[in-house]
Amino acid sequence: MNFKQQILGSIFATLMLVGCGSTVSNTRLSDKFDVDAQLDYCAKQSSNALKLIPKDGSIPRSIASNNEQWKFVDYKDWTSGFWPGELWYLYESTGDHKWEVAADKFTNYLAALAVTPAVDHDLGFQVFNSFGNGYRLTNNPEYKEVILKTANNLAKLFNPKVGTILSWPRNVPNMEWPQHNTIMDNMINLELLFWASKNGGDKSLYDMAVSHATVTMKNHFRPDYTSYHVVVYDKETGEKIKGVTHQGYSDSSMWARGQSWAIYGYTMVYRETKDPKFLDFAHKVTRVYLDRLPKDLIPYWDFDDPAIPHAPRDASAAAVVASALLELSTYTKDSALSKEYFDKAEGMLKELSDNYQSKTKNTALLLHSTGHKPANSEIDYSIIYADYYYVEALLRYKKLKEGEQPLLTYKFN
Repeated sequence: MNFKQQILGSIFATLMLVGCGSTVSNTRLSDKFDVDAQLDYCAKQSSNALKLIPKDGSIPRSIASNNEQWKFVDYKDWTSGFWPGELWYLYESTGDHKWEVAADKFTNYLAALAVTPAVDHDLGFQVFNSFGNGYRLTNNPEYKEVILKTANNLAKLFNPKVGTILSWPRNVPNMEWPQHNTIMDNMINLELLFWASKNGGDKSLYDMAVSHATVTMKNHFRPDYTSYHVVVYDKETGEKIKGVTHQGYSDSSMWARGQSWAIYGYTMVYRETKDPKFLDFAHKVTRVYLDRLPKDLIPYWDFDDPAIPHAPRDASAAAVVASALLELSTYTKDSALSKEYFDKAEGMLKELSDNYQSKTKNTALLLHSTGHKPANSEIDYSIIYADYYYVEALLRYKKLKEGEQPLLTYKFN
């Protein structure tokens, strides 16, 4: 280890000691993984992808295996915020103005979501990933206005009798419509409400987010802390009717991406509330996921698919968890556990970078994600949300290696 690395390691250890009360060895700042090379790869791939996108409001979503052609969607698609979010992360990584210009263009495609009645819970994925990251890096007041309006829009789906946000306000199979359904994915969208409540929005948005996280914690998990994908509630009494799956293998299985949303979601809720019950719960939902991972740390699409080891993998779940673990490691007072989280995240990123990158096969970043297997949709695809969380995790990893907190931001003049 050279002198500069020793200094950076000492800074990181000091920050961890002050910030979360734990002493973390700087041996975690290893030279095994070249994060700068991976970020350079992401910039190169995304530059090539930009050249392929029609100038008609199209946004890239996914690419089939053994194919080079993106499937494009418009701003209404639930995945529409991930591509502009990825571009904002590349701006954050490089400081290159070209990424800001591109990110702004695709971000503004989504502006109508702020004034359109919410059709589902995905407004956080759509608007906070795009406008949220944009405002974080530029302080553009127009972005802030869109975020605040969108948060109010999402809040209209909150049912106070249940205590959660309605995920799908429409007839979806097995959801007993018009009863109230809530899906695990919805945990991620709470960040939009938390942010808005602290940046000019109504305090009630914070209360809604806390209520949603608390009710979900009570009803959405089995005794072993694996999660249901969906819980259906009586819309008038708030009573739990049933826990089921929509995208997993079965009602009793651990759908990989659903569990990743839980890990990421409760880590974020602890950050926003500092309530130790949410940190404790983040540890519990993380433990069952880590303990059941295959040796290469990339999950099969569902941990209980009887076809394993011949079942599809899900790189998107791995990317989400890697990013969450890096943040969770900084809140963890147990130094051994904190190091485990960091090391597992590093291992996930290394495996994704070594064996899951798209490289010359297409212009996405990663291969081998699984979208909706029961519907036979986007199986073994490159999918934009995997790419988004991969870049996010790489940035968080780099910041930690450099002795910074993983959520620090850079603002360029």
